[in-house]
Amino acid sequence: MLARHHDPIVAIATAPGRGAVGIVRVSGRGLGPLVQAVCGRSLKPREATYLPFRDAQGQAIDQGLALYFPGPHSYTGEDVLELQAHGGTVVLQLLLARCLEAGAAIDPATGQLCLPGLRVAQPGEFTERAFLNDKIDLAQAEAIADLIDASTEAAARSASRSLSGAFSAEIHGLRDALIHLRMLVEATLDFPEEEIDFLRKADARGQLLNLQQTLASVMQRARQGALLREGIKVVIAGQPNAGKSSLLNALAGAELAIVTPIAGTTRDKVQQTIQIEGVPLHVIDTAGLRDSTDEVERIGIARAWDEIAAADAVLFLHDLSRADAPDYAAADADIARVLVQKLPVAVPVIDVWNKLDCATGQAPTAALDTQRQASPSAVSLGGAPTDAAAHPTVRLSARTGEGLEDLRQVLLAVAGWQAAPEGVYIARARHVQALQAVSAHLELASDQLQAQGPALDLLAEELRLAQNALNAITGEFSSDDLLGVIFSSFCIGK
Repeated sequence: MLARHHDPIVAIATAPGRGAVGIVRVSGRGLGPLVQAVCGRSLKPREATYLPFRDAQGQAIDQGLALYFPGPHSYTGEDVLELQAHGGTVVLQLLLARCLEAGAAIDPATGQLCLPGLRVAQPGEFTERAFLNDKIDLAQAEAIADLIDASTEAAARSASRSLSGAFSAEIHGLRDALIHLRMLVEATLDFPEEEIDFLRKADARGQLLNLQQTLASVMQRARQGALLREGIKVVIAGQPNAGKSSLLNALAGAELAIVTPIAGTTRDKVQQTIQIEGVPLHVIDTAGLRDSTDEVERIGIARAWDEIAAADAVLFLHDLSRADAPDYAAADADIARVLVQKLPVAVPVIDVWNKLDCATGQAPTAALDTQRQASPSAVSLGGAPTDAAAHPTVRLSARTGEGLEDLRQVLLAVAGWQAAPEGVYIARARHVQALQAVSAHLELASDQLQAQGPALDLLAEELRLAQNALNAITGEFSSDDLLGVIFSSFCIGK
């Protein structure tokens, strides 16, 4: 621990603003004198007591509930005092100031400071104390922030499972199996003179294969959990008047973007987060893509290309009512070529043919033919043309809603959503990256194990590195820099 980890800390633990109840939380060792100074009496552990919170002159600041949790049986593992008062901003600030004042005052019983070093907590410092005092592991600590920040019910339930230790239990199971395999390899290295093939008799290859299969299952669920937490950025792109703003409004179920027949109405991006089966999608409507002499519109178009370049998926919107117009089809083909240049191969482009209600019986031709060269996959819903080399394709009407459900299912497919929310725990990008590192080290270990005359020292090293990557997930092997990044994203008082 760093020196600051031993300081007693205090903070307002509820959100800023007015509310029925507000909480001031204190954590540290030896809170008895502070409790006596603020509450005017000692408190029974883990029992709510209604009393006045007093200032230095003994006058009541407010009446409320006080709870005292002696360490190590508390959230942080230290002594914890919670003062539950009325949720006014001034009242809570007065209580916070009173705690700081009382901590720096002389305790009449001992002649010493009541709580030397008491200071205002940094963001996430209470949860950081819980981690450092082995009350929770790092994955569980992150799940607390994810539960608070959850934007969908599925994300909240998955974060709750991670907080309860479901994800950590999976990681510990992998680690235990890995430790057992390392033990076999180390035994073979330590006793080369013994003519006992520990690895063959213990079926080390079979153990490693089982470990890799279990890891693959954990990785799949972790990816789904990361998707629930992060969602994907979906950009709607296309020519003016293709119906981009109408599609955003239809997906969001609200009139977010202005819709008019005038080309170039949308000058800047309009963003809304929606959810499909619990998966958050950050949908961005952009300016229509065309050559323009209007300076403001040109800036909007440049920003649209910037958003497209940073997208996780692109909805390339086409107008079915103009699909066979040569100029329109040629412009769509030009946009398709630029998309191929600007987007990484891994970013999916979904061809969405809008205005189905205005163009019954018409089929897209030239633009789709050009785009078929840009992607190796094809999905066809709603009766749209498809080809083995086409983009995923949907026909719909943003005005009537026909085909919208098909688009939602395609978006889930390109996002990679597979598992039911009940079987998923929340995960972060760093967890997925760590698991990928474990997989890479196990693959190299497998190559060594299958080689003729395996280099056991290299095999042992790959297994050690795999275990380190696993330990980084739960915080058993982590740097102070990593902890700083993680806990700085928490709110103050948590």
